[in-house]
Order: sequence, then C-alpha cells, then structure tokens
Amino acid sequence: MKKRITRSLEALIGLLIVSLAFNIFLKPNNLAAGGITGLALVYHKLYHIDISLFVLISNILLIALSYFELGKEKTNKTVLGAILSPIMLKITEPLCKYIDISHTELILQALLGGIISGIGYGLMFKNGFTSGGTDILDQVVSNTYKISMSKSIILVDGYIVFIGGIVFGIEKMLYATITLVLLSMYSNKTMLGIGQNKTFYIYTTKPQEIRSYLIDNLKNDITILDSQGGYTQKSQKIIMSVISTNDYYRVKQELLNIDNRAFIVISNSYESINRNLRFQNDNLN
Repeated sequence: MKKRITRSLEALIGLLIVSLAFNIFLKPNNLAAGGITGLALVYHKLYHIDISLFVLISNILLIALSYFELGKEKTNKTVLGAILSPIMLKITEPLCKYIDISHTELILQALLGGIISGIGYGLMFKNGFTSGGTDILDQVVSNTYKISMSKSIILVDGYIVFIGGIVFGIEKMLYATITLVLLSMYSNKTMLGIGQNKTFYIYTTKPQEIRSYLIDNLKNDITILDSQGGYTQKSQKIIMSVISTNDYYRVKQELLNIDNRAFIVISNSYESINRNLRFQNDNLN
C-alpha cells in the first residue's frame, strides 16, 4: 500500500512538472512540441479555444477510442492521467505569471522546456502512469497499421510539429523539434535512470587470473560464455560479470593491469536479479 502511494505521488509530481514546463516554456513561445498540448496550442491560436478545455475534450474522446480499439485493461491505465492532465494545466497556469523569462533566449527556453518536460514524463512512465492524449493515439496507430511504437510516435508527434510549423512558422517548428527530441531523451533517462550495475564482457588470454580476481577479491559471480571469433573462427571463452557502478573504474583498471591486451565490452545494466545470492543470504541468516 505504501509503495503504491509513493508511486502515485511520484507520478503526480511528474504531471505537475510537465504542466509547469508547458505553461512556462512552451505555451508563451508557441512551441507545439507534439502531444495533445501541442495540438491545443494550434487550435488556441486559430480558434481561441481554451487549452485546458481542448485537452480535456480530446482526452475524453481518446479514452473512448482506446476502450474500443485497445480494450478495457489498457484504457484503465490512462484514465487517471488523462483526467488530471487538463486540471493540472489549469491549476499551474496562474503560477506562471510570477515567473518572467520573456527576456531569455528562445533556444534556451526550448532546451529547458524539453529537458524539464522529459523529466516529468519519465516520472509518470516510470510509475505506470500516462497523461493520456497522444499516448493513446500512438498505440492505436501502431495497432491499426502494424508498425512499431517508435514509428507511430514519430508519425503522430511529427504531424503535430508540422502543423505547428504551418501555423506558427518554420523557426518555431525547428525549436519545437529540439524540444521534442530532448523530451524523448530525458523521459527515457528519468524512467530508466543510470544503471546501478555495469555488465563486463571480457575476452582475455589470462582467464584464470581474471576469474580469480573477480571471484576471490570482489566476491562476484561470473558466467563463462562460449563464443567463436568472427575472423579466426576459433572457439574462445568470454567471462561475463555484473559489477557495481561504484566499482566500475577501479575494476576496469585492475582487469587491464592483469591483462593489458584484454578485449573488454562494458554495458549499462538497468537491473540485475540474482536469486541465488538471495537464497545464500537467507541461508546465512
């Protein structure tokens, strides 16, 4: 129960951040950086429709579309964010009157708008929430035309940015594109975070020394992988081990000290699960 409350609170903070970023950076500069809010900016300019009202009506229509096209289970995950999103936009709108950044360069506002929005969306996605809107439309387009979600997002948000360019001008469209790219990057970074571990793949001519160092000194598990050289076509062993990010530089240097000709590939591990270690710890207690 406590964990669910924490996740809901984080998602709510994320939605608050997204709403503030929109009202502070995107709305005053007419940066239609995708999403229903981007489309709302266009309709506000053309027909003077209240942005929050447009988002609310659009989200209700998209929830209905989601129910028929994607099913009840997927729709349930979007309802709360879809309803709260326009409310949060309306609540944060007056607060932005006290934050004057009109003299700040437009490029800086576009950058900040994308980064801050991305962090907000990342907090929502990380905790299983969405703000509705084009998140629903992306899934519908993906299912209807049998294309990947990444292509669907490019099509939907790209179309909105393009429409924004027609209404607000090419310069604003370019800045909106920068915002959209940063939004996508930082939502992923916030959602996935910096991995707590690094995965080392080590090809070495001194496997026993490397093995001894990792197991005896670091008390780390290792896995021996069978492989074949693409050029030599010779069978070879690769040592794989998951290392704490805190030990990353030290371990890398120690491995090179053991074998300065070792071939090492290091990748980020967002999560590592080792049930054996858990059982070992349970047996020790």
